[in-house]
Amino acid sequence: MCGEKSRRSGLIFYQLPPFKKAEKMQSPYAITPAATPVYAPLAILLHWILAVLIISMIALGWFMTAIEDDPGSAWYFRLHKSIGLIIAGLVLLRLVWRLGHQPAPLPASIARWQVSASKAGHGLLYAAMVAMPFFGIVGSMLSDKDFLFFGIPLPRVFQPNHDLAEIFFEAHSVTTWILVGLISLHALAGLKHLVIDKDGVFQRMWFSRQGPHHGP
Repeated sequence: MCGEKSRRSGLIFYQLPPFKKAEKMQSPYAITPAATPVYAPLAILLHWILAVLIISMIALGWFMTAIEDDPGSAWYFRLHKSIGLIIAGLVLLRLVWRLGHQPAPLPASIARWQVSASKAGHGLLYAAMVAMPFFGIVGSMLSDKDFLFFGIPLPRVFQPNHDLAEIFFEAHSVTTWILVGLISLHALAGLKHLVIDKDGVFQRMWFSRQGPHHGP
């Protein structure tokens, strides 16, 4: 037997060492919330606001083109243009923020090709988010119809040019489909990190207060 022995009334007692609860072992490869930098609150807020607005606008665009010849469809087109201006402003704000706040590096466990693919995907996403509202806004300014922002007339920058306006609207439509593909890949990659890899990458852009803040 182990432990300390003591004599009481001629009897020998063995005093066992205090029982220590076994500590839970943690894998050295596990990424703890404190070790995973999260994006700044403004970056997270802009990310999800733009995600909701852009997806809603794409759905609205498909709906309004399907009822283009129906009575009352002009209201949906005016709403689409007004929200498009808001999206353009938020994308510009997001870009300005990104230039001043570089993102934290991805975990070292992620393969190099995935890191490169992530950088390329984000670059294409930003390019498409800039191009889509740009083409739509310029096309609206070239149209012979009034360009309103929630009922407020905006100054006309260009002389009406129907043929040129149609070119920009077509570019707007093509960019929308490109953005749909990029958003789908972006969402699938995020779900992969959340469900399969469980490496904390998804949580960096979620509404969490765990982990140090890091731009953008």
